[in-house]
Amino acid sequence: MTLPIDTRLEAIHDALVGHPRALLVAEPGAGKTTRVPLALLEAPWAREGRLLLLEPRRVAARLAAGFMAEQLGERVGQTVGYRMRGESRVGPATRLEVVTQGVLTRMLQEDPLLEGVAGILFDEFHERSLEADLGLALALDAQTVREDLRLLVMSATLDVEALLGVLGHETPVIDCPGRAFPVETRYRALGARDAPPESQARALLDAMAEQQGDALVILPGVAEIRRLAGELARRAPELLVLALHGRLSLEEQRRALRPDPEGRRRVVLATAIAESSVTVDGVRLVVDAGRERVPVFQPRSGLTRLETRRVNRASADQRRGRAGRQGPGLCVRLWAEEQPMSPHGEPEIRQADLAPLAFELARWGITDARRLAWVTPPPAGALAAGQDLLRRLGLLDAGAHLTELGRAASRWPTHPRLAAMLERAARREALALACALVALLEERGVDPERDLERMLQSRLREPRAHRQWRREAERLARIARVPLEVSDSAPLGELLAIAYPERIAQRLEAPGRFRLAGGGLATLPEGHPLGHACLLVAAELSGEASGARIFRGVALSRERLEALYPECAEWRTRLEWSDDLGGLKGEEVRGLGAVVLERRALQTMPPEAVRDALLDALRRRGLPDSEALTQLRGRLALLRRTLGDDWPEASEAALLESLDDWLGPHLHGIRRLDAVERLPLARLLLDTLAWPLRARLDELAPERLAVPSGASHRIDYAPCLEGKPPVLAVKLQECFGWHASPRVADGREAVLLHLLSPARRPLQVTTDLASFWAGSYAQVRREMRGRYPKHPWPEDPLTAEATARTRRRG
Repeated sequence: MTLPIDTRLEAIHDALVGHPRALLVAEPGAGKTTRVPLALLEAPWAREGRLLLLEPRRVAARLAAGFMAEQLGERVGQTVGYRMRGESRVGPATRLEVVTQGVLTRMLQEDPLLEGVAGILFDEFHERSLEADLGLALALDAQTVREDLRLLVMSATLDVEALLGVLGHETPVIDCPGRAFPVETRYRALGARDAPPESQARALLDAMAEQQGDALVILPGVAEIRRLAGELARRAPELLVLALHGRLSLEEQRRALRPDPEGRRRVVLATAIAESSVTVDGVRLVVDAGRERVPVFQPRSGLTRLETRRVNRASADQRRGRAGRQGPGLCVRLWAEEQPMSPHGEPEIRQADLAPLAFELARWGITDARRLAWVTPPPAGALAAGQDLLRRLGLLDAGAHLTELGRAASRWPTHPRLAAMLERAARREALALACALVALLEERGVDPERDLERMLQSRLREPRAHRQWRREAERLARIARVPLEVSDSAPLGELLAIAYPERIAQRLEAPGRFRLAGGGLATLPEGHPLGHACLLVAAELSGEASGARIFRGVALSRERLEALYPECAEWRTRLEWSDDLGGLKGEEVRGLGAVVLERRALQTMPPEAVRDALLDALRRRGLPDSEALTQLRGRLALLRRTLGDDWPEASEAALLESLDDWLGPHLHGIRRLDAVERLPLARLLLDTLAWPLRARLDELAPERLAVPSGASHRIDYAPCLEGKPPVLAVKLQECFGWHASPRVADGREAVLLHLLSPARRPLQVTTDLASFWAGSYAQVRREMRGRYPKHPWPEDPLTAEATARTRRRG
């Protein structure tokens, strides 16, 4: 069967013969995932080595490997194999390995030169996972030594300019159309008062009455899938309703991808996993809820919060394409057609926990992430938070190099938290228990409401009833070289305290309310068995730092905490702002972070502690109300948005994160917040700006703007903090002779003009002054000249003399 990609194989071949890197932009249905790797096996540069095909999801990796092996008339593990965490089907003759993203990182870390690998193909790169971005950055670094290593980045939707900025603008770009049948797109916005399962079910069943074939419904999460499945079971029991998401077993996922053997019409309810290269056979109808659920990490709190967001344009187009893979299809979008959508998704690197990235960089020998080439550089604040966590775990030293514990922990294929736990458990003779615990913590589809200790005991008693857990626990036990035999689960709280030191929690006066060692507050449901525990460890938290919810908590004794963290014996000075006192209060405490085991009165207040307490109070309260600071932040936000990342981030969150740098040095001798608020905050922030940027600030974003009347007026940059243009409010008569709207930021941003009446009320708001003069000015003139006869209203405003006077001359 001929596919569109077949017409581009020669161009791809030629591009990689003449250049070490190439981009392939292939629309859905082109056949890139399975045709390109097989074709490149015969390239002259690949004949003596292996190719790696990087897939973002395990299901896609298995299916792609199986399909390509079938095309060769072979079994998986011969010419084509796959490798993923905990599962491998490769052999001595394997020349094409389909690997998941974490496997590529591990291969690079174990062999930075990738000996025997001729090329790496990054599939579905538009998903912009953290591991794919890291894998590309490390592969580009390896290329500086391995000049013969080839890299091909593939996707249906790529930000080509951003990638060329990293790969080099001389990199060949190959475009390929898809083989998609026509897809009719309809919009059906659901009413605000409609309950989602009922309205979604109505929209689906209405569409199925018109469109033949099976249906794919894409929803934000598992909870929505369950609710809609229940509604469909009530309304249309004749339909075969199947789920497709990452928590399911491989067999359940495969069942959702295949037509029903009995010929029943199917409805597949899927999460965003359906956007990948997997084809759901038989689907001719897609119903897209237009939402996705993404984990967003908060560096200041150390918590990850699930956010439900509108889907971006690129993902929506990927979803729609699923309806046209095997015949003419229909896509029903459950939102209004005019709803705004961002063009691309937010890269995971901007919203993820970066502790694993910081650990991998340290393993690579990088202490400064800027030494690598990134499509999207890791945010400095989140990366610093990740490094701080690794230091608390004992994996990094002060210079961001691996410690002895960090080097030992690198053998474990898991999150650095859990790697630290496993490595330290070996020294506490609890390694088998740690292997069992890590397997449980990483197990998918586990109800977070269930008691962690009971779940672990259940799996240890009946391992055969929990195949997913047993497979992973046994794999870790093999790495540890210990039998998976656990006789005592008493150290469970101690092990969790190693992995989650900032989640050690101390009960407050009210049962179920706890203060975390990291400083936030957390709660347990009323009546929870751990509600009266003096100390516990939360293996999982969700929500905000000011009121997180504890999942999977385990009690911890004071004796074990003190034995585990000797710093609990040290007395520390602690100052904090007291709203009741209107100033600072201080004491000496010993404990771990905000967990206080003992306290005593403080006699004197050290200056450094006073400074830190004031900064902490500001972080909680937010930036002081300062018009000058707001305007400066707006100017910086505008220039960063229009001219690039050379200009510093000026959001409130970023400035609060960097208070130590721009405000901390100026707090000497200050003890009260109102004194901080009287400081010239805008000037202090401006002083931190690099001189080349400061020299151009007034030129690119002037505080005032001269108008044709000869006067100058202040520009309001506050709207720029919300991504809007700056505003200039000016009397209409002062703009006569101005042919076009003024622009700032090197001409890249038009100023939003508020053209005022003589009474200083807005007559027109526009960024296109020329269109206003040529169009609606005539109507404004007719209405205003009678109301304000002593002010000029010329027929031709472009040739009239601008004036700020209130009366006509003469």
